[in-house]
Amino acid sequence: MEFEFYYYVIFVLAGFLAGFVDSIAGGGGIITVPVLMASGMPPHIALATNKLQSSFGSFTASANFVKKGLVSFKEVYIGVIFTFIGAMIGTKTILLLDANILNKIIPFMLVLIFLYTLFNPSFGTIEKSSRLGMPLFFLIFGILIGFYDGFFGPGTGTFWTIASVTLMGMNLKKATATTKVMNFTSNIVSLGVFLFSGNVLFFIGVIMGCGQIIGAFVGSSLVVKKEVSFIRGFFLFVVGVTILKLIYDSWLK
Repeated sequence: MEFEFYYYVIFVLAGFLAGFVDSIAGGGGIITVPVLMASGMPPHIALATNKLQSSFGSFTASANFVKKGLVSFKEVYIGVIFTFIGAMIGTKTILLLDANILNKIIPFMLVLIFLYTLFNPSFGTIEKSSRLGMPLFFLIFGILIGFYDGFFGPGTGTFWTIASVTLMGMNLKKATATTKVMNFTSNIVSLGVFLFSGNVLFFIGVIMGCGQIIGAFVGSSLVVKKEVSFIRGFFLFVVGVTILKLIYDSWLK
């Protein structure tokens, strides 16, 4: 597909903004997917290309968090394994089933998460004792959330963050870092399936990916430097916007 020059500028800027937002609170897809769709791409090509460009950002944020010591691969490798498995099953399943039911249910699940976070000021401010052992936690949620990301996707980072804070006792900084490692895992698995199907526009995915790299580095560096209250506020804002976008797409269009 060929586009006017200004579209390529928009693609790069959208990639930067999505990488920035996604590295702090997740939800970068609510920026990039509409931009890709608005360019006239068929939905399956837009989704496949989005997985390519988002993989750049999730890798950059993950690597920066590992480098800054917010997450250790030795702690999360079990989660990577089970997220890989879950995402593979989910991506294969979406090729066979209709995601419309989830498309209508997920906004209401996110509303509950938003309200819980809003009215729980201590959410993610301090680390607490975990309610599940780490292997069991990653086995359960790696499969479930990995499957969900491969099958549908919106809100994946939110679900990982909530689970990590409430069940593993992580503060929001550590939960955000762990979330990006899991996001990268499910992104790269889904991307592999889409590459096999031949639906990815490589040039657009790569130039958006360059924007993602810069945005994800800036955003993940802010997470390291800022207080948890900043992350909490940003998290609430992104979840709120995601809810409005999903309700509009699912119920009002």
